[in-house]
Amino acid sequence: MQPENREPLADVVFGASASGQASAPAQPAAAEGPDAAGTPSATASVATVDAPGQGRHADSEEATGTRSSGARATWDRILTGNRDGSHAESQPAEALLPEQRGSRLDDWFGRVVNSPRRLQLWYWGAPALVTLLAAVLRLWNLGYPHSLIFDETFYVKDAYTLLNNGYESAWPTGADEKFAAGDTEIFLDSPSYVVHPPLGKWLIAVGLGAFGAGDAFGWRVSTAVIGILAVVLIMLIARKLFGSTLLAVMAGFLLAIDGHAIVMSRVAILDNSVMFFALVGFGAILLDRDYTNTRIAVKLRALQEKGTMPDWGPVLWWRPWLLVAGIAFGATCAVKWSGLYFLAFFGVYVIVVDALNRRRLGIPFWLSAAVLKQGPIAFILMVPIAFLVYLSSWTGWLVTSGGYYRDFADQPGNAWTGTFAWVPHALQSLLHYHESAYSYHVGLHEPHPYMANPLGWLLLLRPTSMYYQAVPNGDCFSDNCVGAITSIANPLIWWAATAAILYLVYRLARYREWRVGLILMGMAAGYLPWLLYLGRTVFQFYTIAFEPYMILGLVFTLGLILGKRTDERYRRTRGIGIVGVFIAVATLLSAFWYPLWTGTTVPYWFWLIHEWIPSWI
Repeated sequence: MQPENREPLADVVFGASASGQASAPAQPAAAEGPDAAGTPSATASVATVDAPGQGRHADSEEATGTRSSGARATWDRILTGNRDGSHAESQPAEALLPEQRGSRLDDWFGRVVNSPRRLQLWYWGAPALVTLLAAVLRLWNLGYPHSLIFDETFYVKDAYTLLNNGYESAWPTGADEKFAAGDTEIFLDSPSYVVHPPLGKWLIAVGLGAFGAGDAFGWRVSTAVIGILAVVLIMLIARKLFGSTLLAVMAGFLLAIDGHAIVMSRVAILDNSVMFFALVGFGAILLDRDYTNTRIAVKLRALQEKGTMPDWGPVLWWRPWLLVAGIAFGATCAVKWSGLYFLAFFGVYVIVVDALNRRRLGIPFWLSAAVLKQGPIAFILMVPIAFLVYLSSWTGWLVTSGGYYRDFADQPGNAWTGTFAWVPHALQSLLHYHESAYSYHVGLHEPHPYMANPLGWLLLLRPTSMYYQAVPNGDCFSDNCVGAITSIANPLIWWAATAAILYLVYRLARYREWRVGLILMGMAAGYLPWLLYLGRTVFQFYTIAFEPYMILGLVFTLGLILGKRTDERYRRTRGIGIVGVFIAVATLLSAFWYPLWTGTTVPYWFWLIHEWIPSWI
């Protein structure tokens, strides 16, 4: 992740000022912490807090490079020492000395990273170490327990039959124990009724094909690799979003050590893939924002130089990152249908971004241009390719004849007639399958001991126990040993992230920063639709889909607390101290919880002291 020169954006949430006029260029702020390595190349726009209650990012509206008369008066006060800016008749020499800025840690790091080569080592080495940590936490003892736990009983066996038959097949009674014992060829040719698309199970099948179905490591390795890649991806996104390697490393580290992310990377179920592909789409939307804003501004400038000013502004057909976003969100839908919400939310987002950018550039008919001209193009670039990716995930079902409902339209009286009679029977059958699966989803109200109402997700009220086993004669230095895997987040990280998201909602209303808006859009796409299904059987582990945006919101807030190296020494030192303590305590809590995230055999009393809330049991 190379250092980059951030564009001077002084936008509101979606990319324009509140008035719609172009804002003054933002003054680049010195990068915080280790990014503030005392070299000019290490500067970047980062979080800062100017005064209590007035925390702003360095590229917000108040951080403009063109100093106002008020800022000039402030500079006069600094020079003269007078509150009113008038020249003092006489001042001691000490009063004219500049106040110390930054912390001793900044000074030390500036001495350590004092060459381009060392700076490059920081930019690449720190993320590499976080990636290594994520890999160790996710891959260590991955094959334990050697039994199908929780929903692995569905997805691992479905993946294996996909690999062999091309469609999900049924299994005889008692298949779990036989499968774990290595008797994996007992599946039937008859189809199994499944209600999730195939892509996530095909990904699990990759691990089965590489390591064999008889090894529990092979069941889970694909999911673990996806979790590791998600840590890398969130660092790339945070680096682009915040312009700070320190904040990027912090985001990756928090996701790497969080228990929910660890468990969802160590159990072979689908939701980790939902999270990953949605995050890829989020990153593509972030890149499209910069790409499109720049292209429109360049085209508009060229038209102005020719003496023309179109009322609607230019139209862009080539937006490669929108194509990538469409592919990613299509893949998300091909794992679980909840990916459709990400496609819909960010489809609206790109239109709003375009509208506000055109307004900022002074285009007269900015709204109609964004909705009626550029909007349809955005739809064409995103939706058809997303649909093709989704449809292609059903290839195994389409090219074979044994899948569930595969021959539905071939049965007498089931095929369409009239206008749509030309549609191939395979596609008619697939649509009928989707109608049936949708009815199942919306009608799912069967009680489950670990079902969790979405209203309590952000409070971590009912985490999912995926494995619990008494271990007789276990080597745990106790007569009563247990092994457990609970998909519970690091409580400090989760609750702090929840508070940060609530703060970002306030900050969005107060300051209208585009970074805040983008983070909250990811959060909204992953969380808000579930509030429509409060009576349905749902689980806390679904929250992995939006956890990266909680982490980004938390890191944004921690960046505000950190400040920047040009802050007063007391303020900067205090910020580093607060964030340092937070990271240290979060790390210790992850070490405390890690045995319960990995099924490690522990004394019963050790398991019990982790049940801080009765609903966690």
